[in-house]
Amino acid sequence: MQDLTMRRRAAALAIPTNDMAVRAHLRYLGEPITLFREREMERRDRLRMIMAKLDADDQLEKLMKALEDEEAATSTPNDEAEDDRQYPFHNEGSNSLLNARIDIAKYSLVRAALRIQRARRRRDDPDEDVNAEMDWTLKQAGNLNLEFSEIGDVRKLTGCSFSRDGKGLATCSLTGATKLWSMPDVKKVSTFKRHTESATDVAYSPVHNNHLATASADWTNDHNNDSATATINWTANYWNDQGSLLRTFKGHSDRLARIAFHPSGKYLGTASDDKTWRLWDVETGEELLLQEGHSREVYSLAFHHDGSLAASCGKDALARVWDLRTKRSLLALEGHVKPIRGISFSPNGYHLATGGEDNTCRIWDLRKNKSLYTIAAHSKLISQVKFEPQEGYFLVTTSSDMTAKVWSGRDFKHVKTLSGHEAIVSSVDVLGDGGYIVTVSHDRTIKLWSSGSTSEHTMDVD
Repeated sequence: MQDLTMRRRAAALAIPTNDMAVRAHLRYLGEPITLFREREMERRDRLRMIMAKLDADDQLEKLMKALEDEEAATSTPNDEAEDDRQYPFHNEGSNSLLNARIDIAKYSLVRAALRIQRARRRRDDPDEDVNAEMDWTLKQAGNLNLEFSEIGDVRKLTGCSFSRDGKGLATCSLTGATKLWSMPDVKKVSTFKRHTESATDVAYSPVHNNHLATASADWTNDHNNDSATATINWTANYWNDQGSLLRTFKGHSDRLARIAFHPSGKYLGTASDDKTWRLWDVETGEELLLQEGHSREVYSLAFHHDGSLAASCGKDALARVWDLRTKRSLLALEGHVKPIRGISFSPNGYHLATGGEDNTCRIWDLRKNKSLYTIAAHSKLISQVKFEPQEGYFLVTTSSDMTAKVWSGRDFKHVKTLSGHEAIVSSVDVLGDGGYIVTVSHDRTIKLWSSGSTSEHTMDVD
């Protein structure tokens, strides 16, 4: 009862909204102006509770009167101008961003309705046995074996991606080259190199079998026409499978990390060491959104299968979920104690997986804003996580311990360990219903895993 009274008293108090004013009040009251990893709203709530306790002891009015007298004695015309300053809470976006948000909203509403309708049908239809289907898929995953092992480049491989139709595979490496391979025999089809620095990731378009994007550590030195200053931009590229450069996305102020296509195929997301992730129009190359919110480098991002949400993670050990239709940060998922390197949405619509340098993989329930499972997945850092893209029946994690592991999507128990690489497994992709899994590594090899044939081939580097 006393706690409830205190909360009511706190809610009735007028607390400054400006963070500098909040800090000044805390300093005057002899309290720490900030705590470790404390955010602005948390700092304001702390001040509110401190003032509520003082108010309960009949000390608040006297202290606040003394504070006002002190501020009045030391105020200057400049201080008064500072008090009148407007503090904007957002910047107005472009018309292109507005149109993109409308397009994303329309796209995601249709996809969400279809997903819910399908889930209800599968639940109510007596001929549908989801558990049996999952059991069969997990049994197949448990039978995964190495089918092909190919040397992919002369330097470390950093990314891999299956094409939409499953007939192609793309890989990239620290040489800056992107290579295309046929499936399922993993024969090299073409090589193209436009990046002058290392390529950090590659992703096939979800709607075009012959279009893909690459991220890199490349940068351009762009001089402004009206001044002698120059702007350094790090770039991502959009290609066709013939190696023709279709679009360049430049604007980041530091090297790029992971990239991901929006499920509509119209937009590309890029994560960067400049502490932001950005959304680009694939057709025009225009930067639609520069999203801040992380205090350290952003390592990876993923899009919800409905297309409504994006999730990002990075060196600040924080995963954030964003509403693409409003730009709002919906959830801040805290639990990892070291940087988060991989993130993936489940096709079921409400599970999110994160993998970090604390060697754990966490499964989050977005409906409850809580961590459901903490998997002690590997003995070293986790480099990437990926759900099986059709139903989310299993999850794959890759690690510096030179293995990839498969986990059940039902209870997230261990299903299979994929061993064979001789260095960090840097990237993974899962094809269609999980029939094939590809991993690439700093040992320069591509490994294709299948529950079918176990034949193994090798090939020479260019």
